[in-house]
Amino acid sequence: MTRLAAVAVAAAALLAGCGGTGSGKATLWVTRDEGKQVLLVRTVPAGETAMQALARSSKLSTRYGGRFVQSIDGVAGSLGSRHDWFYFVNGIEADRGAAEYRLHPGDVEWWDYRNWGKVGQAVPAVVGAFPEPFLHGYGGKVRPAVVVGPLVPGAQALATLLHARLVANAPPGANVLRLVGGPHRFTARALPSGAVELDFSGDTAALARDPALYRYRYAVP
Repeated sequence: MTRLAAVAVAAAALLAGCGGTGSGKATLWVTRDEGKQVLLVRTVPAGETAMQALARSSKLSTRYGGRFVQSIDGVAGSLGSRHDWFYFVNGIEADRGAAEYRLHPGDVEWWDYRNWGKVGQAVPAVVGAFPEPFLHGYGGKVRPAVVVGPLVPGAQALATLLHARLVANAPPGANVLRLVGGPHRFTARALPSGAVELDFSGDTAALARDPALYRYRYAVP
């Protein structure tokens, strides 16, 4: 190999590792009724689009030139019953079609079949992929993470898990886990900055021990 060719190969490898989707793995979930029934859990290659990963793992039918999912394994959307398939990446409602979103290593691609007449067509964020989006962000962009609230048992362990800082006030643009008082709940909302805030009231130490405690849930209660 000539010196020029070697430099070209090295440069290509460097570019592939900078901002690319990588060659790791992502996770695919398929559920229905706001996560109450789990239909499929599969490891898929990062680097594929969300649509490609879904197609390799299920029997899929689409509309609008392959840009819209009509049915997964025979479960089809219906205008009459107000049911359709919706998808999240790392607990964040996708802002682009599944054929446009390319999976990054560690991403959780989650399809849920639900009644949009009951909860609405837009659900910007959910808690069921926790500890996402703190660890892998969205679209390959990982935001700063903070835990806000009293220094209760488990708070420091949660901050360590999320690669987060314990702070009194959340800075703009950060993903936030806010420890709050009151009845047991775990809810998620999108912030104007595009970040996500999860509010948790409950056994903080138990959540730190088992971050998957609320897996597949939209919110608690």
